[in-house]
Amino acid sequence: MTRQTPQSSRVRSMKPRSAGGALGGILGAIAMSAIAGVLVTAAVTPVVALSGTAANSAIEIFDRLPDHLDPGRLAEPSTLWATGADSTTYKLAEFYDQDRETVGWDDISQHVKDAAVAEEDPRFYTHGGVDVLATGRAVLQNAAGKNLSGASTITMQYVRNVLIQEALAIPDKEKQDAAYEEAMKQDMERKLKEMKLAISIEKKFPKDEILLGYLNIALFGRTIYGIESAAHYYYNTSAKDLSLAQAASLVAIVNNPGHLQIDVPENIPANKERRNKILDSMLRTGKITQAEHDEAVATEVEPQITPRVAGCSVAEANYGLGHFCDYVQRYIKQDPNFGETPAEREFNFSRGGYQIYTTIDLDMQRAGLDATHATVPAQMDGIDVGSASSSVEVNTGRVLSMVQNRPFSNDPAVIESDPGYSAINYNTDYEYGGSGGFQVGSTFKAVTLAEWIQTGHSVRDIVNVNARTVNENSIKASCMDGGVYGYGTFTFQNDNNFTRGNQTVLTAMAQSVNGGLVSMQQKMDLCGTFETAKKLGIHRAAPQTNPDLPTYGTTDLSMVPSNVYGGIDEIAPITMAAAYGAFAGNGTVCTPVPIDLITGPDGEEVPFTKSKCTEALSPEVAAGVAYALQYTVTNGLAKHATSAYGTPHLAKTGTTDFIRDNWTVGASSKVATATWVGNAGPVQLADGTWDRVSTQPFGDLMNADQYIWPQIMNAADARYGGDPFPEPSAAAVQQTMVQVPDVKGKSFDEAVSMLTQLGFNVADGGEVDSSVAKGLAASSSPAAGEQIGLGSGVTVYRSNGEASKIPDGLTGRSGDDAKSTLASAGFSSVDFTCEADGKPDPKKDKVVSVSPDSGSEAAMGGTVTLTLACKAKN
Repeated sequence: MTRQTPQSSRVRSMKPRSAGGALGGILGAIAMSAIAGVLVTAAVTPVVALSGTAANSAIEIFDRLPDHLDPGRLAEPSTLWATGADSTTYKLAEFYDQDRETVGWDDISQHVKDAAVAEEDPRFYTHGGVDVLATGRAVLQNAAGKNLSGASTITMQYVRNVLIQEALAIPDKEKQDAAYEEAMKQDMERKLKEMKLAISIEKKFPKDEILLGYLNIALFGRTIYGIESAAHYYYNTSAKDLSLAQAASLVAIVNNPGHLQIDVPENIPANKERRNKILDSMLRTGKITQAEHDEAVATEVEPQITPRVAGCSVAEANYGLGHFCDYVQRYIKQDPNFGETPAEREFNFSRGGYQIYTTIDLDMQRAGLDATHATVPAQMDGIDVGSASSSVEVNTGRVLSMVQNRPFSNDPAVIESDPGYSAINYNTDYEYGGSGGFQVGSTFKAVTLAEWIQTGHSVRDIVNVNARTVNENSIKASCMDGGVYGYGTFTFQNDNNFTRGNQTVLTAMAQSVNGGLVSMQQKMDLCGTFETAKKLGIHRAAPQTNPDLPTYGTTDLSMVPSNVYGGIDEIAPITMAAAYGAFAGNGTVCTPVPIDLITGPDGEEVPFTKSKCTEALSPEVAAGVAYALQYTVTNGLAKHATSAYGTPHLAKTGTTDFIRDNWTVGASSKVATATWVGNAGPVQLADGTWDRVSTQPFGDLMNADQYIWPQIMNAADARYGGDPFPEPSAAAVQQTMVQVPDVKGKSFDEAVSMLTQLGFNVADGGEVDSSVAKGLAASSSPAAGEQIGLGSGVTVYRSNGEASKIPDGLTGRSGDDAKSTLASAGFSSVDFTCEADGKPDPKKDKVVSVSPDSGSEAAMGGTVTLTLACKAKN
């Protein structure tokens, strides 16, 4: 029987024989079924002769066995890739249960094929799946008390391997073990089943395809499957380039991997012995010459063990991407596209042969690593030091970089020997890396600003930025009982004590003044602010554990006033980067995604959970926030976020109490980045308590984020550029002007209410001299009728009741007459002075001016000066 031309490079793509070949195969199968039935019956019933009834019974048993076997898809490693700026792909890591790389017919040395056939099944190309002579010999051996091992053809061995692989492909461990045990049985029923399935395989596929399938599926020891992986592992070469001696050595392993695998030095003599036996068979069957045989026999078995290292340690060692690699793996384990349970997803991931093309930008990653390693060590005394930076692409959510100070390892032995390593990913939520997140401090102020603009306010409106004590019922909260936050008080301070009084919102943001944000929140609904945070995708990295803090909906954020200016919730850097991406991206927020494309072993696309983009803010609101945060870069505390390439940036800084956390979060129109530096976990203090404060000075660590963030973003600007942010609406940036009302004569509380309702910040100016009844509002500054900015401060002065109005009509009258009129108005102290030289004569001289002016109010106990037109001196 001539060899068939290979039809495909992969077992799962086997193609049926032609119609003529199929007919011959069917006839051969029928004949072999009868023979196999008789032979098996003979093996089961050790008698020399069988009656026709026994033979018929055997055939009936044989016919009842399954006759269909689908080779299916073999388990292969899944590989993570990164694409460089030049479109070159770089392998990051591999994951596998079985180290197998399936190859085609032309990718395997002929020596391997000839060795397998010569030793395992010399009549492979002439039988129909069951070797009658070998089976007959095995029957006699069985009658003599021996087993049937000699009866297995390559096709039958292939069938058995497929059954084993079918068992190993069952995610449920209990069911897998049962199926594996069934496939490994050493009894007649299993042998009979192999025979019939082998006949079925032979009817459908060419011989070369079957041999190819056998070489790709076979176990070569440990988790090494298939000739290509075996060649790489044992001899650091490919199956195509194996020498004769190497090929025979590897084929030898298949017979008994545990005793013949050559990565165990004690096994090498046994492997060499079987290798030479295979070489003898190849010589006997004419596959090699005597010279080739002798040279191969004289060659020592000298392995070059080259393991295929699985897991994220490779990504860490080569690219500093261990934590990102782990994030991708966890992302897939959370994806229902890969199975119903996390265990099933992990099982499929490690066997699926997926090619996973990630979103990572290697240039940005390198820039972030260099900057982080230059400023933040992996370990420090007195602090569980940490740093994390995440970058996402605006309007897509693609994760472009993921950096932290501690290199990745999930090997307990490595971590025990070097605590500088960590398996915890500081950049992500708990379920994606084990971190509980970090308090975001003043970076949350941008959320409050977004709600401010969304509710119709302007960044140039004026607010009180002072530290102070605030009544909780001044904070509206429509979703809470009573419609207000509470009925007590809370006191807050400002870290920036140089910006005081009444300032624009723009200044409050740029200088990060807490008081300004509290004043803004007093004019809004607290529930609205947290609803905006929810729309921006901001959520805790781990569930809230403090039962005393009220939370808002599914975000689990702590709905307390201090959050609107100080961000007390622990949030992942990648979450903050995505939220700030909405400010730079016309209000669109996208969930982070680390994968661009997944393909299966056949090159087909594999579905996975992609980024979900939604409108968190209107474009107009986003533009207003971007305007204020860009001002923070050009004129505020985030000047370090200025681009080296002139690319427009927006940014906000944040620092929490005791400098536990330091943040810079910002974006260009293309890329958003969040950088955190601080204490990653609690340390034991001198008094025995635990806290995330440092027992040693932070030193330059306090400003490390201000170095790392620009380096990452400069790399992003060089790669992606950036456009000017959209112009904000006039309503968002123009100051609203309001006329000051006349409060004179009103009660002080009524005056305050009038001014507050108009949006002014009111201050008590104390008592002033006024003719208004004591305690009533006497005047204001700015004065009634003036146009001033909304939110400006207005000082209200109360009357002390000790002033009177200077009477009108005093000029032109004699000094004494005017004095009499003043006395009637309550002014008892009057002085006279001359307009020029001379001596005042109140009886005769006329009044030319009055001080204070007529019509004005003055303290009745004060002195009124009358200027007279005196006669000149002689």
